[in-house]
Amino acid sequence: MRLVNHEPDAIDLRTTPVHLGLGSRAKPVEGFAWDPEVLRAYSAAVAADGAEGRLVTIFDGDGPGDHWERHPAGDELVICLSGSVTVTRDGDTGPDRVVLGPGEATVNPAGTWHAVDMAGPASILTITAGLGTDHRPRTGAHPTEHAGPSGPRTP
Repeated sequence: MRLVNHEPDAIDLRTTPVHLGLGSRAKPVEGFAWDPEVLRAYSAAVAADGAEGRLVTIFDGDGPGDHWERHPAGDELVICLSGSVTVTRDGDTGPDRVVLGPGEATVNPAGTWHAVDMAGPASILTITAGLGTDHRPRTGAHPTEHAGPSGPRTP
């Protein structure tokens, strides 16, 4: 994994996310993977950006998400590019669901547990404050009922 200072070619956000950092910097993240070792290396490489750093990536999927997550360092923007997605947030009075179609977006407030379900093939673009991200397996109605490891995975 390495941050690239100036990428002259097209970037596929599905395989090469972009880190937005302090000073309005945008650096592609070559060799990125949802692997604990790579995520640690990425976190270390962008640590100086603190809570202001953002990861921009595209996810393609089909079906329900397998985990809840929250981003305590900042809000997350979720944009539906194609298909239909449902973003479920764990609210004080129960689940809060937002259905998105192409071109529609929602904001997951900082610290709010959420999950994303795709109704058939769909794509989303996320802009995430990844610092301190937590995850919980999605085995029940509420993420706070679960125990288990956490880590810096998104959306």
